[in-house]
Amino acid sequence: MIDELNREHKLKALAFPAPRGGVEPRLTLADVISNDQTILDQISTNGQIVFHSTGDCGSTRGPKTQNEVSDKMVSDFDETDPAEVPQFNFLLGDIVYSFGEAQYYYDQFYEPYRDYHAPILAVAGNHDGMISPLQHEKSLQAFLRNFCSDCFQVSPDAGNLSRTAQIQPGVFFTFEAPFVRIIALYSNTLEDPGVISNSDIGDSQLKFLKAALKRVKKEGYRGALLFAHHHPPYVARGRHGWSIEMQQQIDAICEEVGVWPHADLAGHAHNYQRFTRTRPDGTHIPYIVCGNGGHGIQRLTSNGQPPLRAPQLIQAASKDTDAVVIENYDDQNYGYLRIVANDAQLRIEYHAAVDGPYTKAPDDQVTVDLATRQLSHFVARNAGIPALAARIREFARSGKT
Repeated sequence: MIDELNREHKLKALAFPAPRGGVEPRLTLADVISNDQTILDQISTNGQIVFHSTGDCGSTRGPKTQNEVSDKMVSDFDETDPAEVPQFNFLLGDIVYSFGEAQYYYDQFYEPYRDYHAPILAVAGNHDGMISPLQHEKSLQAFLRNFCSDCFQVSPDAGNLSRTAQIQPGVFFTFEAPFVRIIALYSNTLEDPGVISNSDIGDSQLKFLKAALKRVKKEGYRGALLFAHHHPPYVARGRHGWSIEMQQQIDAICEEVGVWPHADLAGHAHNYQRFTRTRPDGTHIPYIVCGNGGHGIQRLTSNGQPPLRAPQLIQAASKDTDAVVIENYDDQNYGYLRIVANDAQLRIEYHAAVDGPYTKAPDDQVTVDLATRQLSHFVARNAGIPALAARIREFARSGKT
């Protein structure tokens, strides 16, 4: 049945309802937390924001693998330093499988995240928009009810759990939080490639992206700017290919406006892959694939292929292309991203669920300097260590023993 639907959906992308909010629909963290000024003040005092992200989390084979990821995410709330506590989760699509229907939301979303102590937002994946012809639902109907409600209310799909539906304005929108701005796109229902604009679905997302980037430029926004969507622009190997035309459309608008993201997040490929794209001006953009949130790991090596060596150049620079290097990957484990943004840097960490809740060291990480857009060494925020070091230096200068 799924293969039949894939063949059908490969014929064309599916139309979707227009979001609330005009050309550039917007949502803020303040909206999501009902303008709780205490939380916003704490983030400001902390000098940074932390949040989670992962994709392809719905599991059709029982809760075990999905719970491995969500349980480790929940362990990140157990922090002595309030600055390290996550403020939200931003899922990268394919929230439920194999069809995006209401009956799967309790088992594959609400139950696995019942102990997650922060708001959860999401971009829609191809499976979230894919509907069985045997069901009397429309594409994205359940996703919109659970993530794009016009008010906070408990969805009928939540069972007896109290998490409310999210109030995203639609399947594409700008999400603003202290220190970070996320431009969320919907890459539609095809298995491959991702589609954000064509004759079947129109160009509303291109107009949105241009408006969002123009506002970034007009406001002189200096925080971290991320793009988030389901289909990845680049993959090293595996079942899923590149979304070349989608990326060309995004690039054209970035070039026209003169604004590029600090990083790009995607799912779809059921593993972790990290790429560095080097622009002609020498700046770097990390492209992260994190589609191992709980649903069936996909190996990058198959059919007798040798193991993939990383780092490795997968696209050379030319007059038409930028250099792209795969830096690291994990095609053995489930995992998620822990993202830290402050006024100077963006840090993206990858945590494998197999490490367990008592390991707080990432298996991979990348840091971008927001001003120079160069990869850099992360400057950890810890008020206690500098203060202690200063006291030690003072004590040493005093000559006391």
